[in-house]
Amino acid sequence: MLTRVDRERAQQPRSRPPRLRLSAVDAKVSPYLFVAPFFVLFGAVGLFPLLYTAYVSLFDWELGADEMPFIGLQNYATLFSDGQFWNALFNTFSIFLLSSVPQVIIAVVLAALLSSNLRARTAWRMGVLLPYVASLVALAIIFGNLFGPQYGMVNGILSAVGIPPIDWQADTLGSHVAIASMVNWRWTGYNALIVLAAMLAIPREVHEAATVDGAGPVRRFFSITLPMLKPTLIFVIVTSTIGGLQIFTEPKLYDPTSGSGGGAEHQYQTVVLYLYQSGFQQLDLGYASAIAWTLFLIVVGVAGLNFLLTRRAVR
Repeated sequence: MLTRVDRERAQQPRSRPPRLRLSAVDAKVSPYLFVAPFFVLFGAVGLFPLLYTAYVSLFDWELGADEMPFIGLQNYATLFSDGQFWNALFNTFSIFLLSSVPQVIIAVVLAALLSSNLRARTAWRMGVLLPYVASLVALAIIFGNLFGPQYGMVNGILSAVGIPPIDWQADTLGSHVAIASMVNWRWTGYNALIVLAAMLAIPREVHEAATVDGAGPVRRFFSITLPMLKPTLIFVIVTSTIGGLQIFTEPKLYDPTSGSGGGAEHQYQTVVLYLYQSGFQQLDLGYASAIAWTLFLIVVGVAGLNFLLTRRAVR
């Protein structure tokens, strides 16, 4: 028979050995220690410059000036009445739509083709990534020659079918199409491989069950594959939105003689090109900071809108 003291001792919780307690603390703390270096680095090179840019945008901050007076939101008021900024914003959205929309659609189609029973599938899958690996400067030179106004191959093809040649650098829509083609050529294969990885992760049993029920390839693609690709498509669309609205290198290299102006009449000057022109050529850092923060808010808003639309569209 257990005495009352023995019963009380048995009911008391036993203290865990120090090794088990240390293991429990390690399981709780270690994940935070592993991800902490990223957030420390992000705070140093990402968050701090972002907040400091907001601070600079409130001043008449010109590089080399003796005084930098506080002017509040005057830079933003000037920006919203600046016709060159609205022209750059229009060019940015035009190039973004001409590049991101076809890019995502072609990437999904390419991923579907690469997931089929092709011979030398690995070689084909590596091949679509070659434009991304190629030098962007070389790519700009090639596309600049392809869309050359006088001796470009694209105009040669158009003339062969009876279409008059287009000045791909002076024409607004023509320059947007040429730059968007450069962006699509470089990034479509990269996005196709991301979508392909998600396609290959779909369980084969789901397709086999749909085939037994009589669903054809097209029906399986739209009823099974696309809905199960929704998280990946959201990622691809959001990243394409962020990159497309911050486009800089392609229009900068498209016609090197135009500098950061984006053509003689700013016909393909993007917001980031205008930011570069204001900050590093005109040395007006306060105004450039206002452009940067305005673009940041636009990117966040458009990316969030695309996220919601994609969630509703792909079901």
